[in-house]
This record gives sequence, C-alpha cells and structure tokens, in this order.
Amino acid sequence: MVPSFLADEFTNRTEKTRMALTSSQLLEEVKKSITEVTAEEVKRSLNSGEIRHVVDVRERDEVMDGYVPGSHLIPRGFLELNVEEEVTLDREEPIVLYCAGGNRSALAARDLVAMGYARVSSMIGGIKGWKDAGYGIEQDGLLSDEDLQRYSRHIILPEVGERGQQELLKAKVLLIGAGGLGCPTALYLAAAGVGTVGLVDADVVDRSNLQRQVLFGEDVLGQPKVEAARDRLLKLNPGIRVEAHQELMTSANAMDLIGGYDIIVNGCDNFPTRYLVNDAAVISGKPVVDGSIFRFEGQATVYHPASGGPCYRCLYPEPPPPGEVPSCAEGGVLGVLPGTVAMIQATEVVKLVIGQGSPLVGRLILYDALDMRFREMKLRRNAACPVCGDDPTVKELIDYDQFCGLPGHSEAAG
Repeated sequence: MVPSFLADEFTNRTEKTRMALTSSQLLEEVKKSITEVTAEEVKRSLNSGEIRHVVDVRERDEVMDGYVPGSHLIPRGFLELNVEEEVTLDREEPIVLYCAGGNRSALAARDLVAMGYARVSSMIGGIKGWKDAGYGIEQDGLLSDEDLQRYSRHIILPEVGERGQQELLKAKVLLIGAGGLGCPTALYLAAAGVGTVGLVDADVVDRSNLQRQVLFGEDVLGQPKVEAARDRLLKLNPGIRVEAHQELMTSANAMDLIGGYDIIVNGCDNFPTRYLVNDAAVISGKPVVDGSIFRFEGQATVYHPASGGPCYRCLYPEPPPPGEVPSCAEGGVLGVLPGTVAMIQATEVVKLVIGQGSPLVGRLILYDALDMRFREMKLRRNAACPVCGDDPTVKELIDYDQFCGLPGHSEAAG
C-alpha cells in the first residue's frame, strides 16, 4: 500500500502538470486579460492628445534602429522599477506599451495592471506593426554607451534620467556674448550635454578678459572669442555641436540668429543688444535666460511672456540716455562674480530643457557678493508693455544707434 503522504505528493505533481502552460499558451491567456490596440488607434490617440505616454520596452540595441516618436524608452527588465519615475505616478493615466512584435509588451501590460495602472494597453504588432502602418520613426537622441558613461550622474537622478539627457542632447541654446557670463555658462552647458551651443560675439580675446573669462588663456590672445571658445568647448565635450557666430547682433540678423535655437541666454549687458535680444525673443516666442553683473552685484531671471511672465521691457520700456549707466569696463567687476550668476543661468537652461523645477519666470534673483546675500523680487507682466503688452507699439526690431559705438559688446557683462 502506498503511504498517504506519497499519494498526496503524486496528486500535487499531477495537478501542476495539468496546469503548466507553454509560452504560447501563456501569451494567449495574458492577451485575453489585457487591452490590445492597433497602431492606427495609437496614432489617432497621440494626435488627439488622448494619450501622452507611450513606452518602448525593447532592449537598447533594438531601440537604436528606431522608435515611435515621443516614446519613453524603458527596457522590459526595468519597467516596473522605473515607470513611476520616468512615466507617471498617476495610475489613471493611459499608457501604451510596445515591443518588437507585441509579446513582451503584453506581459509588461499585465504587470502594470497588477501594480494598479488602470488604463494600460499593448500595441498589436509592436514597432513592426507601426512601421507596416506607414508611420514614421525617430532615431535621433538615443544615448550611446559613451553617453551613458559620460552622463551617468545625470541619468541616475530621477528628475533627469535617460529621457532628460536625451532632451538635453536635442536642445539648441544660443549664448549672446562670450564674455564673463557667457564663458562659464557655455562650459557648464557643454559639460551637461546640451547638443547644440551657439555663440554670438564680434570681439577678440584681450589680456584684460583673462581675469574672469574662463574659456580663454594667454595662448589665444588676439583670436576671435567665438572660435577660441568653440575649440575649448569641443575639447571638453566632443559629442556636442558648437556654432560660432562672429558678428554683432543687429536688427538685420537677429531673427536669423535666434531662429535655429530653442533658448536664448543673454550674457551681454549693453543696451542695444539687450533690447534687441528681448524684442526678437518676444516676437519669436522664445525664453531668454538673462543675467547681468556690475562691480560686486549680479542678477538673473528668465523672461518668457509666452508662458505668462514679463519681458525686459516690462521693467524698462526704453533704454536710458547714452552714458547714464557705466559699463564694467568703466566701473569694474569682481573676477569671480560672473561665475555665480552664470551658474544660475546654466541651471535655468537645464531646467527649461528637461521641464523640471520652477524656472525664474516672474522672479528676479539679486546677488550681493560682498555681503554674500541673495534676494528675490517678484516681477509681473506689464499689460502696457510696448512689446509684449495687450496693445504693443514695438512691432519690429530697433537698433539704438547711439549706443552702438560702445567697444566690446560682451564686455558690459564682464
């Protein structure tokens, strides 16, 4: 007679054998339990804004061949760990998952449903189905193995991650002036991986610049600033693009200069350029990350009327009379001061690109280096502003010729 405990063990094993599923049977069961959508349905939902989160769960080497535009790229093995940080915490937001052919994304959808995500679906046919439907793919912005190593300290930050670093590499930022503010700002933007950095400056490197303009050394005296700066930035990060514009910004070229960039950084404090940059940015709807310095004091803000904030003319509708405000060449500037203000500007650029934090729109940071004190002032859009107000009177760019004879247009900012 067979002992009862052996009989029970035999029965349990038999039941498990009956319940065992092949991989194809498992997938069939999983797909019955989740929502599947076609590539056409995903495309329509993306166009209408009904869905905002599409997640590619393939491995990195697969994604390099192309992905659905706007996708979050999270390999299957990391999805459950990273979905809350890289996609959304809201369990009610719709999420579409896809892979190569629709199988891994189905399994992933099952797991997200188990985590409490209520509106998860898997795209039938995966990326192949998307391509077969005739829809375009993206291949730019993916991080190489070198990128993953270089930007590893960014990528481990939940607020940045791989997606944020991709946005930085796609970003195009134009710096007006390669002087005291432009030099450290450019260095940190290049180091952060801003994909395209443009520099506008007509000056050459002078020995008096070296006290604060940290891109330059004795070996480049007499060289155009934008060319010397480009060489230095590419040595720091050869994976970015640096565009050198050795020219003064005028009403004739301002719109062309800023046209190819997403964000404008103003490191030039002479009044013709300051007003020109402001007006061109307002007309084009682009943000200006603004900084200025004088002696021991500096300030920084973000002008962006398109997002509800003020512009420079909201504070100062017209330039002051010639000679009323001294330049740094006349009043001097503490050599380390530009670095502090420039770091604020670089930080604001990165925040704008990755969409994190609270930008300095409507806020002005004032810095006193002697007392080591920071203060903040609230700024408001002026409905009567001549350029961004309700009834603007400045509708085209203006050259304030009375100031244009000032030497060294980047020198007023250090």
